[in-house]
Amino acid sequence: MSTPSASPAAYEVRVAEDPADREACFAVRKDVFVAEQKVPEDIEYDAYDADAVHVLAVRQDGVPLGTGRLLHGEAAAERNGDGDPAVGSLGRLAVTAAARGHGVGAALVRAVEEAARARGLTAVDLHAQTHALGFYERLGYQAYGPEFPDAGIPHRAMRRRL
Repeated sequence: MSTPSASPAAYEVRVAEDPADREACFAVRKDVFVAEQKVPEDIEYDAYDADAVHVLAVRQDGVPLGTGRLLHGEAAAERNGDGDPAVGSLGRLAVTAAARGHGVGAALVRAVEEAARARGLTAVDLHAQTHALGFYERLGYQAYGPEFPDAGIPHRAMRRRL
C-alpha cells in the first residue's frame, strides 16, 4: 500500500493478511475501544471480522499504530443505510493514543478506500463517532441521517463516493 513518513517514526499501512497482523489489529481495537472508550468487549468483536478486509498501520520497528476494516458484499449491505451492494462499510478505525495527530488515521482511511476500489465498490459508508465528524469531513465524507447511539457513544452515518 503506502509508506507515509510521520513523526515520531516512519510507518507503513498494509492489508492484514497473516494471523500476526490480524492479532495486531485486534490488539489495537482492544486498547482503543475496550480499554480507552469502555466499549464492552463482547460487542467489539463480531462475526463480520472473519470476512472483513483489515488494514494495519505499523511502525518500522513492528509496533502497531492503528487499524480499520472494510466490510463488502452482503455484510456491507446490511450495515449501510440503503442496502446497496456497491457500497462498502468502513469501521473499527482505531489509532493508538501515541500515534494520534500524525496522519495515521487518514492513511488507514485511504487504505480502506483503496481496498474498496479494488473490489469494484463505488462508495464507502461509515458510522462516525460525532467527535470525529470533522476528521471524516476533511477526507471527503458527508454526514446523513440523524445521530444515533452505538455502544453508548453518539454516532452519525457518513458516505464518500469513490
